[in-house]
Amino acid sequence: MTLATPTLHTDRLRLRPFADSDAESLFALHSDPDVMRYWDSPPWTDRARADTFIARCRGMEEDGSGTRTAMERVSDGAFVGWCTVTGWNPDYRSATMGYCLAEGMWGHGYATEAARALLGWAFDTLDLNRVQTEVDTRNPASARVLEKMGFVKEGTLREDCVVNGDVSDSWIFGLLRREWRPSAG
Repeated sequence: MTLATPTLHTDRLRLRPFADSDAESLFALHSDPDVMRYWDSPPWTDRARADTFIARCRGMEEDGSGTRTAMERVSDGAFVGWCTVTGWNPDYRSATMGYCLAEGMWGHGYATEAARALLGWAFDTLDLNRVQTEVDTRNPASARVLEKMGFVKEGTLREDCVVNGDVSDSWIFGLLRREWRPSAG
């Protein structure tokens, strides 16, 4: 079953399927050590990783397991980052959400705006009951984004990742359909 990647509009952003022309911006995003400092993989050093990433986005769409949207600013078309809903399980009505933004886009509310739009689409289109995500415990800014949308911190995965050689913990956040408030926060 395919799952078409949506094009969504917010006041300041357009979320859309990735295009081949996004590869340079995507590589710049994932090769930035500051952006990747809390990820469980090191910054990219090979430009081909961007092409593989875009191909995997299309693969998720084709196999129906989720969607990953590119975020661009409406005012000038600038690449902001990406937002995703993956691991869709129709039997459990659950999925995982994530996002990644260029450092120059931090602190402007773009992550909350994009995630809220994609979650609204996912709750409606995929008939989700639950969405969850993980955040490195050293990344309180990302945790605040989730809390603004109503996610609840459910626990800590102790020493579940090695980030740049450092063992790190992750918080698990969950959001249930009955708790979802599209315009909250």
